[in-house]
Amino acid sequence: MASADSLPAAVESLSLQTTSETSKFPNCYPSLNPVDVYREHIAEQLAPVAGVDAEKIYTRLQWTNTLDKGDLVLPVPSLQIKGKKPNDLCQELAEKFPESDLVLPPVAFGPHLQFFFRTDRLTKTVIGQILKSKEAFGSNGNQGLVDPKDPSKGRKKIIVEFSSPNIAKPFHAGHLRSTIIGGFLANLYTVVGWDVTKMNYLGDWGKQYGLLANGYKMFGDEQKLLKDPINHLFDVYVKINAIVSEQDGPIKELKEQVKAKKEKGEDAAELEAELAKLVDASEDEKARRYFKSMEDGDADALALWRRFRDLSIQKYKQTYARLNIDFDVYSGESQIKQESMSKANETLQSSGVSESSEGAVIVDFVKHGAKKLGKAIIVRKDGTPLYLTRDIGAILEREEAYHFDKMIYVVAAQQDLHLAQLFKITELMGYKDLASRCQHINFGMVRGMSTRKGTVKFLDDILRDVADKMHEVMKKNPEKYEQIENPEETADTLGITSVMVQDMSGKRINGYDFNLEAMTSFEGDTGPYLQYAHARLCSIVRKAELNVEELPSANLDLLTETHATDLVRLLSQWPDVVLNTLKTLEPTTILTYLFRMTHILSSGYDTLRIVGSEPEVKKARLALYESARQVLHNGMRILGLTPVRRM
Repeated sequence: MASADSLPAAVESLSLQTTSETSKFPNCYPSLNPVDVYREHIAEQLAPVAGVDAEKIYTRLQWTNTLDKGDLVLPVPSLQIKGKKPNDLCQELAEKFPESDLVLPPVAFGPHLQFFFRTDRLTKTVIGQILKSKEAFGSNGNQGLVDPKDPSKGRKKIIVEFSSPNIAKPFHAGHLRSTIIGGFLANLYTVVGWDVTKMNYLGDWGKQYGLLANGYKMFGDEQKLLKDPINHLFDVYVKINAIVSEQDGPIKELKEQVKAKKEKGEDAAELEAELAKLVDASEDEKARRYFKSMEDGDADALALWRRFRDLSIQKYKQTYARLNIDFDVYSGESQIKQESMSKANETLQSSGVSESSEGAVIVDFVKHGAKKLGKAIIVRKDGTPLYLTRDIGAILEREEAYHFDKMIYVVAAQQDLHLAQLFKITELMGYKDLASRCQHINFGMVRGMSTRKGTVKFLDDILRDVADKMHEVMKKNPEKYEQIENPEETADTLGITSVMVQDMSGKRINGYDFNLEAMTSFEGDTGPYLQYAHARLCSIVRKAELNVEELPSANLDLLTETHATDLVRLLSQWPDVVLNTLKTLEPTTILTYLFRMTHILSSGYDTLRIVGSEPEVKKARLALYESARQVLHNGMRILGLTPVRRM
């Protein structure tokens, strides 16, 4: 059967493990991270030899990107031992390091000391921990505690604001990237023990909703609205905007005529009266009046707006579920209270941060020592607030409601200036600590993203296209295709994986070309290849007809082949990879590691055969393969992917 794990399982499998063990070293949890056992040991053995505090050594030990450089490496210059050249000192420390049951004699490589673990002990420790912890392996709830020494103080709180589409407008590529990256960050902070609030800050307020409401009266269809609210509201929005564009021409022309007459000193009263009539009858002006009625609390106007919003959110929830995402809060521009914005404006004025300029209210950042931020309008000439004012109000409201330790905004790099201005204004208002707890996670743009049937970039259209393409690719192998019971479901999961893996393959700030052919290929480091690696491991364990619960009793001394020990060494790094990802906040940190693992796996299948092996060897190898499958599964889950078991 072609199956993907269900959505509830996706949420549940972000399991968490904590420990009450104590260590004299910071962030050291040997029962959760097997490499910490070796860090402790190396630091304690090397300290008397080097004449350096053991904690200093512990904190400077680094894991390696390639196994040929060791399992841990120590940059000797970082110990700041004076009197000897780094290379000479490194050689001396290598020679004096005591004999050990856990690590081989260290290797001096330039100024670096390389440590290779003894794999017999490592294999038992790593596979034992993985088979015991399962979905929780790699997680470390202690990282999210306010005080790791006193769990009763609770967990640190984080808000991740992401996705944030505009209702009745296309869910474009920028929203897709924000959704993928934000979902990953929420998962990451969850597995390290933070209390995570996933927030969707919808574009759900403004004059465009007056335009949409009036457009719906002209072009709306109740059945279409109920069936597909987002697409139908977008169609209505396009039609009413076409009328606005038609009306704009004559209005613009009259404005130019009035201006020309006035410049000549001629009477323009007649033209101005004609212009006023045109403007008053225009859809743009009607939209402004309608939105004013919304702001004034008109019950009917707000009821229709609320209906559009609620139906759109229902539809979004279905789409987000396909991406393994569920939001805790659907906020939006409409939810920010007027008093919050008024309070912000009063504080800005009373503290001398804002000033009047040609009828508007601005903040001149140059005067406050931030030249690069230029000037920002916070209140228009007509007294209406801008996005910046709403965002300031939102920060203050969230601080009051959540008392968060950190808040992340997952927004495109085009908004770098806006977010920098927002954080600086928050600081200038006297909330320096609050501003320091806010972070902008930015990203580059996707190029060439359009659907097969046109250029309207709704997320559902994009996912449908990729699923169709994936289905075509699957059909090219008739023999395997016939074995799949639910090819449509599998194609959908593989399609979503294709999109997400392509998005996460490079650093966030790098834009990329949306390439349907490349992302759906089974060749190279792609989503389908990653899923294939997981499904193959599932197949190996399934076909062996051995109960997974029996695997912890396997004789792991039989795993002596280099392919086996290299895989164990890589698996041991997983908890460190998670913690390192917490520093980089880059999904590619995890993805690169997972692909390294799939490469080691694929190169070792011929050597580490199951079929035809002695029963005990078979059991040991299955324990290794099940451990690899578990780590691959756990990594894919953090990325927001749904691992498939058959394909």
